[in-house]
Amino acid sequence: MRELHWTNHAQAKMRYYRLSASRVKRVIKAPERVEEGIAEKTIAVMQPFGNKKDKEIWVMVADTPKKRKVISAWVYPARTKLGEPLPEEILREFKEVL
Repeated sequence: MRELHWTNHAQAKMRYYRLSASRVKRVIKAPERVEEGIAEKTIAVMQPFGNKKDKEIWVMVADTPKKRKVISAWVYPARTKLGEPLPEEILREFKEVL
């Protein structure tokens, strides 16, 4: 596995959603779904979680030859369908960061 680099935004989101670094690494290592990220040259990976698997943990990463940059991590409070676009609130937040 490539060396991980954590952005300040990703670290802040992990604190906000109470996600540990090991939990985010697990999502990256064994995603249930992989989709194209909304930012250029990124991918988004997802794992369901919760008592009834009714929520999702999403992680957006960008790969370079030597490292993998964790751009953001968030919890979506419902299940999404394959290829379903992200809600406007999350899109707006990413555009502010990028």
